[in-house]
Amino acid sequence: MDFELSREHEDFRRVVRDFAAERIAPHVAQWDREHHFPVDVVRAMGDLGLFGLTAPEEFGGSGADFTSLCLAIEELGRVDQSIGITLEAGVGLGINPIQTFGTPEQKERWLPDLVAGRALAGFGLTEPGAGSDAGATATKAVLDGDSWVVDGAKQFITNSGSEITSLVTVTARTGSRPDGRPEISAIIVPAGTPGFVAEAPYDKLGWHISDTHALSFSGVRVPEDHLLGERGRGYAQFLATLDDGRVAIAALAVGLIEACLEECVRYAGERQTFGGPIGRKQGVAFQIADLKVMADAARALTYQAAAMKDAGITGQRFKQAASVAKLYSSEAAVTATRVATQVFGGYGFMEEYPVARFYRDAKILEIGEGTSEVQRMLIARSLGLPVE
Repeated sequence: MDFELSREHEDFRRVVRDFAAERIAPHVAQWDREHHFPVDVVRAMGDLGLFGLTAPEEFGGSGADFTSLCLAIEELGRVDQSIGITLEAGVGLGINPIQTFGTPEQKERWLPDLVAGRALAGFGLTEPGAGSDAGATATKAVLDGDSWVVDGAKQFITNSGSEITSLVTVTARTGSRPDGRPEISAIIVPAGTPGFVAEAPYDKLGWHISDTHALSFSGVRVPEDHLLGERGRGYAQFLATLDDGRVAIAALAVGLIEACLEECVRYAGERQTFGGPIGRKQGVAFQIADLKVMADAARALTYQAAAMKDAGITGQRFKQAASVAKLYSSEAAVTATRVATQVFGGYGFMEEYPVARFYRDAKILEIGEGTSEVQRMLIARSLGLPVE
């Protein structure tokens, strides 16, 4: 389908780019070294309306389109991937499930603070033994009177243990189906509930600024009305949530590719060897030209998928477009960071240059929201191939 970013979209892009340049860029290297999660910046992002972009006005949102959210994620990710994923997860994995599947009472209780950036929510799907095979969820929830009692563990959960985390929505086995398959439901667990523990932050390869924890649930008791959506539909709900998330991750990858391109163009024009800038050498210039191709291709795939979402195109067409965008953009971003560190040579290996951080941050893009292998499987199935 044809698409084109509007003037309003481009104006909005500039607003977010200016915010990132002023509030994030001057501090990001230090935050990365210190593994500091900047709550004040999250709140400032809320004040700017970024968490409420796709939320209804009745809950404090602006009711903007999905493309606007992707633009915001791209521009934040262009400066720092950790800040970009904080927004992506905060909206796509925190707000979106409640906005899409929540009851009026759940929306009224949770959305205003989440939309305003005063609070964050996590998305508890992955477990020690259930990553890509999310149907193998071992966490259990038993209905005891008028309460759910949750026991189990989750891992690699973003925005789950910060000082402003208000809840985590988790998938849990709530019974068995007639054919013996597990019945998986989604349950809202508020932060601070007895028995719910956010473990110590991970010591990660990249995304040092984002908030990521393992979670444990031991006899966690929440009211029955904390069930999110229909009982037994939790797995399907989260799969639908991941489709949007894949496009958003692609936007995050676009920002990273663009950052690599900009840094390489600048450095190749400044760095002098053999009497001239390294950018005059084909070995360098051609690699940077490839970065431009990657950036344009990733952007086209990502915003075409976003336009499909905004046009109300659902089902297999959108699922395929989301997987294609995520697969290409994430793998291109990993390649782009490798190229960038190579262009910078020995300096690319030094943490004082941003390309070193880009290199560390890139790999997770091929894993989160469905690995590259999962995307290839989904694309192959959409083509009619009976792949397992």
